[in-house]
Amino acid sequence: MTIPNYSFYERDTLQVAKDLLGYKLLRRDGDKILEGIIVETEAYKANDPACHAYKGKTPRSVTLFKKPGLSYVYLIYGMYHCVNIVTEPEETAGAVLIRALEPIGSFDNTNGPGKLCRELKITKELNEIDVTNPESNLWVEKYQSIKSSQIVETTRIGIKQATDWPWRFYIKDNKFVSKF
Repeated sequence: MTIPNYSFYERDTLQVAKDLLGYKLLRRDGDKILEGIIVETEAYKANDPACHAYKGKTPRSVTLFKKPGLSYVYLIYGMYHCVNIVTEPEETAGAVLIRALEPIGSFDNTNGPGKLCRELKITKELNEIDVTNPESNLWVEKYQSIKSSQIVETTRIGIKQATDWPWRFYIKDNKFVSKF
């Protein structure tokens, strides 16, 4: 089991978004471990009008300015949670949204950010969890390496601004990539 440390996340958000493909996201739920392989991500940076930190620190975005390797969990449409991992050096906002997982175990509806949070029972209570700590309730482990030729770079979905920025990444031909 190899768990990325802070320096893995304290890099350019776009690179981290690509590098997370093939890693596992794990969630401790009592005595069970819920897990899936990260197959789709999106990058968000401070200079990005679609990023929650675009207008600076607010009560909603303050986590994005904290140390890299923290989870950033928020609610959209009043009903769906989304999980991100904070990137970039502290005080420089950035995060990678985990858009889809290839499930490991008894669930299979993880082809979207809200769906994977529902299946892994990720809620706002897991905001600001250190994902570099395997003793936490949410962490990331290296699982497999994905070659750059297997990574598709395309535009993000589900946003209203900067829709033409190619900051969405997924594993080519993976059937668990979100539907659009």
